[in-house]
Amino acid sequence: MLRSTTLAVPECADVPRHLAIIMDGNGRWATKRFLPRTAGHVRGVQAVRRAVEACGRRGVEYLTLFAFSSENWRRPQEEVSLLMRLFIQTLEKEVSKLNDQGVRLRIVGDLSPFEPRLQELIQAAEQRTAHNTTLNLTIAANYGGRWDILQAFRRLLQARPDLANDPQAVDESLLTQYLSMSYAPEPDLFIRTGGEQRISNFLVWQLAYTELYFSDDFWPDFGPKEIDAAFDWYRTRERRFGRTSAQVAQQP
Repeated sequence: MLRSTTLAVPECADVPRHLAIIMDGNGRWATKRFLPRTAGHVRGVQAVRRAVEACGRRGVEYLTLFAFSSENWRRPQEEVSLLMRLFIQTLEKEVSKLNDQGVRLRIVGDLSPFEPRLQELIQAAEQRTAHNTTLNLTIAANYGGRWDILQAFRRLLQARPDLANDPQAVDESLLTQYLSMSYAPEPDLFIRTGGEQRISNFLVWQLAYTELYFSDDFWPDFGPKEIDAAFDWYRTRERRFGRTSAQVAQQP
């Protein structure tokens, strides 16, 4: 199990081991160009491809992308339907390329509302890429950070009903095992594109000690150059995890 940053201080390097991104601004990118919002989502898929390739070349081990939040169902039905179709088309077209690049794909979130075809494609993609180790790519779909914590509690109590009578036995390390991304270390760097400066219910538990970087670039315009700029900023950060600057300076 990968320990929480509140329990142990992780090793820090110039390149984040785990990068998490909210891919924001697809619709506004399209509107600015007098295009339908759906055109922005199509271009956003190209940006995903660039981000995956760039992270693989730079030595990132885990890349997590927020593709569709549990709150996004509130969007116009036409846009939601387009996003679902685009999700299916992307899985049909991109999984072979990801597999060739050594990328392991996982989809996290409440997948039960998705149509059977999409659920089948998700399962097949995860199985096909399960042996890959170059980059661990996670797509958060119908995901919410509060949902994640709640489902973790429910799964924990289902597995350990005795804990209902012994709540003091529930600790951070135990609950973490049931989070949807228990297989990954907590993100070192979080990026949100599109100019907004909030985490929007994304990885609420996991972002406790993550460095937060906000970009004004819309997601379709975000590429290797912008990723490098974020990494340059990340290298300037002093990651103390509760320690003093003097303690950080003394570590080898």
